Amino acid sequence: MILSTEWFLLQFKPNSHHLAKRNLSRQGFRTFLPMQEITKSEFNRYVNHLRPLFPGYMFVAFDPESSPWRQVNCTIGVSRIVSFGGQPQSVPHNLVTGLMQRCDASGKLLPTKELNKGDEVQLLTGPFANYIAKVETIDAKERVWVLMEFMGQVTRTSVEKNQLKTLT
Repeated sequence: MILSTEWFLLQFKPNSHHLAKRNLSRQGFRTFLPMQEITKSEFNRYVNHLRPLFPGYMFVAFDPESSPWRQVNCTIGVSRIVSFGGQPQSVPHNLVTGLMQRCDASGKLLPTKELNKGDEVQLLTGPFANYIAKVETIDAKERVWVLMEFMGQVTRTSVEKNQLKTLT
């Protein structure tokens, strides 16, 4: 197995993230592809999909001094390693580890845990996906009551924390 000392950014071919990840793993490279759940309307119903957090890009780890990193560019599903001057440039380690801490074991991005009254949030799933709301209260059962403007009226609704993303 190739040592994973530094993280690099690679671009994968359109809709080939699963293929690139599988083929890189077979070669012994460690990969990280943060995913986020989005809701889309399909045929008059709402469907949740997992999509890459950074469309077209994933992280790959290797030791640039001792590993054959050029074979990453030849991997099926991979377009290229992001390079400058012909050499791949590493991504700050704390950026990748920070993203990993915000994801579950499968790489799915988890919502932020800290919510306070008055915070602006975006609904991630359900029929109101992508709506912006304001946190009114958080009850003892961890349900979040939000206020959102809908059809000229302010509407109060209850959602779970994992359905929200805080806006800064």
